[in-house]
Amino acid sequence: MANQPLFLLFFVLTACASSGSGLVLPHRLAAFSQNGVSVEIALQQDASQKTFLAATFTAESGYHLYSKDLPREGIYGEGRPTLLELVPQSQMRSIGELTANKNAEVASMGTDALMVYPEGPVTLQLQVSLPAGTGWFDDQVSVTYMSCSRTTCRPPVVGKILRVHLPRMEVLQP
Repeated sequence: MANQPLFLLFFVLTACASSGSGLVLPHRLAAFSQNGVSVEIALQQDASQKTFLAATFTAESGYHLYSKDLPREGIYGEGRPTLLELVPQSQMRSIGELTANKNAEVASMGTDALMVYPEGPVTLQLQVSLPAGTGWFDDQVSVTYMSCSRTTCRPPVVGKILRVHLPRMEVLQP
């Protein structure tokens, strides 16, 4: 009976050691806060082993973010899209379209109607392929966003480059 805790510890350590890469997903890659918005970038996999970059944008209470589908310069200069993008020289490749976990809603802003996400965190996902091989590599992603309340807008963050350290494809394979 005295050996039971030791056996349990051995079992847990053995299970962890044999779990493939030991990389726990989602794996946080980068985070920052700027102009009233906190952004966290993570690497995720779904049940079918598809790999995604995910960016969660959290605006301060009372502020909203604009739809990913808004034109890059906004509408008549108002608003900026919320985006997660690969830089042109990225070693990753995009597979498919950028998706959001929320639907944007029409919000009347003065004389214009713009598409905005409801207040609260918004997560964008981009399915990616990682380069083949073992080990890790350095890369970059870009984010764009702008937050506004009913009366005030913060300066937009456009094309902010974030450095990320990612596993190559074989690191994620069990």
